[in-house]
Amino acid sequence: MSADDWKQKCRDQWGLQGVPMPDGVDWRSVHATKPLGRNLLRNPAPHGLTHTSPPPEPELTGVPSHEPPRFEPEGDFTGWTTSTEVLPEDGSGVPPGAVVCYLPEYSWFSMEQLVDLKAQGLWEELLDDFQPDILVQDWYEESQVDDTIYQLQVKLLGADRQTVISEHTVKPTENLSVYSHTWKEVSHVFSGYGPGVRYVHFLHRLKNKFMVEFFPTLVTGSSVIVRPSRSGR
Repeated sequence: MSADDWKQKCRDQWGLQGVPMPDGVDWRSVHATKPLGRNLLRNPAPHGLTHTSPPPEPELTGVPSHEPPRFEPEGDFTGWTTSTEVLPEDGSGVPPGAVVCYLPEYSWFSMEQLVDLKAQGLWEELLDDFQPDILVQDWYEESQVDDTIYQLQVKLLGADRQTVISEHTVKPTENLSVYSHTWKEVSHVFSGYGPGVRYVHFLHRLKNKFMVEFFPTLVTGSSVIVRPSRSGR
């Protein structure tokens, strides 16, 4: 197939009528990469779970392990850069003179990825002139660990990986008075964000608790999807 044939194949596959499609792009590679409409994040379910099934109920023994406190969940975090922030113990609610065997210890477990949009097969004219919608989605477990258990920060970055062209941050508060152990969806669509976007930085933080046993907050279905369409004009 010729270069023009591959260009036409890409145009037909994604319905790119009216979208800039310059001759200098390797359209055969673009077609093989399939950058539009697919999840650009690696390993979107590091705990091996799906939001179409209820999150697992914790299997608790109630017996202290006498091991050092645990602050990180188990999982396969291939493709993610992870870090842990252990929060100081808070004994402010303990009455004077009270004997306390255990205080809850909390930690934030962070997972982040940097998506190189050009390396994924997208081209500059598409990103700068057409500015397709970039959909971000995530599902976190309503774990009842604390009133703040999840945070999401997504940035659209320039070629230097430092310049923030657009940003979306989510910091929900949970209702601990009602037990509703389910998945909660978080989503956002970037549109009309301006020229220069080359990277997407995706970071979410999950709060865990250790008190006799380990209580994690799980996440699944993380995604960054570039749509072959645009809105918000």
